[in-house]
Amino acid sequence: MPDVIFAGPEGRLEGRYQPGRAANAPIALMLHPHPQHGGTMNNKVVYTLYQAFARQGFSVLRFNFRGVGRSQGEFDRGEGELSDAAAALDWLQAYNEKASQCWIAGFSFGAWIGMQLLMRRPEINAFVSVAPPANMYDFSFLAPCPSSGLVVQGDDDDIVPESSVAKLVNKLSQQRDISIDYRVVPGANHFFTNRLDAMTGHVEDYINQPPHEPQPGEPAGK
Repeated sequence: MPDVIFAGPEGRLEGRYQPGRAANAPIALMLHPHPQHGGTMNNKVVYTLYQAFARQGFSVLRFNFRGVGRSQGEFDRGEGELSDAAAALDWLQAYNEKASQCWIAGFSFGAWIGMQLLMRRPEINAFVSVAPPANMYDFSFLAPCPSSGLVVQGDDDDIVPESSVAKLVNKLSQQRDISIDYRVVPGANHFFTNRLDAMTGHVEDYINQPPHEPQPGEPAGK
């Protein structure tokens, strides 16, 4: 699990990278929760997602947004953090030019950033959004949502109410040509305390479903 430092828009960004074993291993980028509320790449949910993708053979990168840990810069209300995520994906793709697929996964604020990156990068095949803050941020930019994905939410979340996420999922599910898999974890709070195994199970189950294989002519990891 080597430490990595790569160039971001406002200086260096700090990350952790786990390469896949296969030459064409799929890639996945992990995005952490809000930097001003203690969010880092070492958040338990983000680390658990990172490990889940690594176990499934992905080349996985998690990193600190600007101003967090050893990453340079200052918090930029999401705009700069989106640029950081794009730089991280560039780095991940550069090291995995033959990647068979490209996924993005985010938790809370990271899920919001991840969905914005999804709109900008057509090579992303699928997404995993854990507790997307649909009650705090505007997700109307997902019109249309370009890729299918998984949304995981706890039904005891007092930061992001399950009802707000269900409303977002319902809206996205009405769009054509994509499928949103919505999994609700009973008894789980925002941080999935004592429920991380259940969250991981849903993620690994979704990763192993067959529909995410890119079709002929569809962009994959690069």
